[in-house]
Amino acid sequence: MQVHDGELPGARQLARTGKELSREARTRLAWMDFYRRSSNVARTCRHFGISRQTFYRWRRRYDPQNLATLEERSHRPQRRRQATWSASLAERVLALRLRYPRWGKDKLAVLIRQQKLTVSTSMVGRILTQLKRQGRLIEAPRSGVPGSRRALRSRPYAIRKPKQYAVSRPGDLVQVDTLDVRPLPGVIFKQFTARDVVSRWDVIQAHTRATAFTAVQFLDTLLHRMPFPIRAVQVDGGSEFAAEFEAACQQRGLRLFVLPPRSPKLNGAVERANRTHTEEFYQVTLCSLEMKKLNRELRQWEKIYNTVRPHQSLGYLTPQQFLLRASSQRKE
Repeated sequence: MQVHDGELPGARQLARTGKELSREARTRLAWMDFYRRSSNVARTCRHFGISRQTFYRWRRRYDPQNLATLEERSHRPQRRRQATWSASLAERVLALRLRYPRWGKDKLAVLIRQQKLTVSTSMVGRILTQLKRQGRLIEAPRSGVPGSRRALRSRPYAIRKPKQYAVSRPGDLVQVDTLDVRPLPGVIFKQFTARDVVSRWDVIQAHTRATAFTAVQFLDTLLHRMPFPIRAVQVDGGSEFAAEFEAACQQRGLRLFVLPPRSPKLNGAVERANRTHTEEFYQVTLCSLEMKKLNRELRQWEKIYNTVRPHQSLGYLTPQQFLLRASSQRKE
């Protein structure tokens, strides 16, 4: 680089012109000034700890009469991809997301295709991104609903699930657990949750307390709402699943399996169900605090969960569709 007599060093030129440069551009200007004094690229790169490739790139771009050439350029493409979806499709995606705030692009794409529309999962994702950027879609806030841990109690009827016990058909094993729900400070109630590990069919019911008596009530609800016979139930070591509950399972001919201490992962299906119901119902619904009204709302959500919500673990079928497909395959 040749230095002409009338040319000012970069730092002096910056002070003279009063131009505003970013911190990064000022650093690059220091590179150029150091090089003007040393005329040695290797020494300049060693001094500032930069590569020669970086230095030469900015040296080619540098114009001493225009210090703005040391600023980063926009990497935005000159031609941006234009939206290929219609306004009506975007409105459908928005309506579904507002109705089911915790469902992602995969589930929403399944529901839209059920409406005889052709759409890819990635397009639904881009529509959601655009809706958020426009401020038309605001994510529902999250709030924690902590659970509780219980100690192991002696079991006169319940046993550990034998390793050789086969789980292959709906009803072979239904996991049951409780969820502490705290919708307001000082307000707490219990939700009983049951999940069939094969079909992912869920049954849920709320009670003011989790006792053996309310657990037996939920057991009757479970047997009534599950669309198939139940062979076995698996629970943790909670006191609500002892005494009367064990006797009720024995009277109804249900095998009862109890988990070892501190082993929630063995009830992973229902633990995941509790998380889903927390995120997709309680965190986005202004639910009632009166048990009868709340259970009517939970029953409606349970219906959506089992007959509308696509499940990734079922290949984006609903539990109802999974059962119908399994039934038709057995007939064939």
